Amino acid sequence: MSNIPETGRTQRVQIRLVVIQVLVFSLLLTLGGRLWYLQIRNGQEYSEKAKNNHVQQVVQPAARGSILDARGVPLADNETRLVVSVSRTELMKMENDGKGVLTRLADVLDMKPKEVFDKVRLCDAKTPQPCWNGSPYQPIPVTDEATTQQALQIRERAEDFPGVTAEPTAVRRYPAPGKANTAQVLGYLSPVTDEEITKAQDTDSPYLRSDQVGRSGLERTYDKELRGKAGVTRYEVDNLGRVIGQAKNDEAKPGASVVTSIDARVQAVAEYELNEAMKTARQSFDKNTGENYKADSGAVVVMEAKTGRVVAMASLPNYDPNAWVGGISAKDYAELTGKKSNFPLLNRAIQGQAAPGSIFKVISSTAAVNAGYPFDGNYPCPSSYNVGGQTFKNFESQGYGSITIGRALEVSCDTVYYGIAHKEWLKDGGIKPKKHPKDWFYKTAHQFGLGKETGIDLPNEVTGRVPDRKWKQDFYKANKDAWCKQGKKDGTYVEQIAYENCLEGDRMRAGDSVNYSIGQGDTLVTPIQMATIYAAISNGGTLYNPTVGKAIVSGDGKSVEEIKPKSHGKLPFTRKTRNEIDQALAGVATRGSAAWRFGGWPQDKIPMHAKTGTAEVYGKQTTSWFATYTKDYSIVMTISQGGTGSGASGPAVRNIYDALYGLDDSGKQDLKKALLPTPQKSLPKIQHDGSIDAPQIKPYDPNSQKTPEEQTLAAVLGRRD
Repeated sequence: MSNIPETGRTQRVQIRLVVIQVLVFSLLLTLGGRLWYLQIRNGQEYSEKAKNNHVQQVVQPAARGSILDARGVPLADNETRLVVSVSRTELMKMENDGKGVLTRLADVLDMKPKEVFDKVRLCDAKTPQPCWNGSPYQPIPVTDEATTQQALQIRERAEDFPGVTAEPTAVRRYPAPGKANTAQVLGYLSPVTDEEITKAQDTDSPYLRSDQVGRSGLERTYDKELRGKAGVTRYEVDNLGRVIGQAKNDEAKPGASVVTSIDARVQAVAEYELNEAMKTARQSFDKNTGENYKADSGAVVVMEAKTGRVVAMASLPNYDPNAWVGGISAKDYAELTGKKSNFPLLNRAIQGQAAPGSIFKVISSTAAVNAGYPFDGNYPCPSSYNVGGQTFKNFESQGYGSITIGRALEVSCDTVYYGIAHKEWLKDGGIKPKKHPKDWFYKTAHQFGLGKETGIDLPNEVTGRVPDRKWKQDFYKANKDAWCKQGKKDGTYVEQIAYENCLEGDRMRAGDSVNYSIGQGDTLVTPIQMATIYAAISNGGTLYNPTVGKAIVSGDGKSVEEIKPKSHGKLPFTRKTRNEIDQALAGVATRGSAAWRFGGWPQDKIPMHAKTGTAEVYGKQTTSWFATYTKDYSIVMTISQGGTGSGASGPAVRNIYDALYGLDDSGKQDLKKALLPTPQKSLPKIQHDGSIDAPQIKPYDPNSQKTPEEQTLAAVLGRRD
């Protein structure tokens, strides 16, 4: 029997009851507070979330707009293909991340398992292509070339392929009409990334996870217009996921079409002629190196002189943009980006930089006149010119006596420009320059638009380089330590140059100035810059922003927004100087360094103006340049390691002009055969449903029955000088 008094036990029980009551009250208070927070404080928010939990969205991707040439011929459009895709989210739920499913899928698609594994893995800094750089929650396409039989196998054996779909899908197509590749101008697409989705959330053009995004070329520049707006249908569903009604439907709006100034016929001719010129150059012997010219890359631009619109733009080596559709293969990616690829993704018309050689002399001639040297004055043209113990020679060491600046342009006399540039260098103070040197030659180059972008509507244009005093200072600071470490006074040629640069690399030396005056040394230009300059000389001095896009046409064809030409400046010469340069460049084509390439040209009807350029590059063979214009067009071609300007590029440029104007070998013109007798002004007729009645362009086939226009194209593509 317990000895504890009854009162003591009663007190302990009471204490326990009080504690329990406090705990229960506290729990009830906490629960009440939480209910208040959920139902009153944040009731509206959670109510909305609850509603959304019962709404499922179905996205209908918008059809991407087409990219058309000036006559409405599709350069990029869409076609329906059977696309096999895999849900990575579903794979992650499976044993071994779904490798068994992917292996069975590879067998059905006649692919190797590793190819499929690589395509569905996520990209990161350490993962090489191919990989998926889109959202991990988006279906990942494995192939867009599935056959009907393969699609049926996947659908009929759905239990063997969980998370795999095989559906007809509109995919991008680059048809290359008439074999007009146009790859670097068009660009390519790849899946949108999570980072891009996040950045675009607050814009008027957000991305969906299913979107493909333009990565280069016109696909990138006009991505927003081409992409359109995806449709979203929202369905109300019950707890079991059954549809009980439709909440809202936003219809898809197809992307707009971009009409370009490119003419696919001229583009095909330009690409063909550039390729043939490079092949011919590789068969020519370079006496300086003792081997044939490498002619490893090149570019050509055909531009309307009065508008700056680009009619054709070719760059070699090129690639097939269709390789990116549906995800690029490891083999294709390696071929496009490997060390031996020679970088075909580069658009060398706007990204290829090289010393311009003598086509730069139109700038030097203007600089000389602006500095006070009469265009028709007399200047000595010896076979060589000495500066500080260094001898600078004319091409093939030829001298012409006393000549004008105009004649110096015609025969491309270097020593005339050496002499004028050296005098100006001395006037500016020489090796110890004045506080404010005139720097006519450098100032004029900037006024011609060099050293900066032209403003073309293509991404990643480079600026080239004007090696003026500021550039010299910046370059010296960046390289001084390396020069001083490498340089030796009595070492190899490279070591001697490094030694001199270590001592005075920040100074504008006489040799720098005279070399610069003929487009050599550290000067770099792009083909689009020089085409813009020569077009400006043709039109009287207006520098137009080169444009490829000509108009934006809405998906229904009802709205047309024309892209009008814009100017970014005037050339720094008087009308008199312009006319004198114009006459001299006409002389180049009739009696100067390019005359042998324009035999039979109808100069009285279509005045031709030209300038040849052969630029020396240390450690490489010479770069070929050929810059020309008529009243309608300017054409500039360059071939890296291709030889002389008139020798390598001249015949190709002549053939392009023959195609444009419908000329035969004797110079007789037939306007019915001309591809573009005058610059294109009208837009292609686009119907209200967005369709276009575009003419067809067929590649050259000597056995086919051809229309007169096709016969012209065939004749041009089949003939070589």
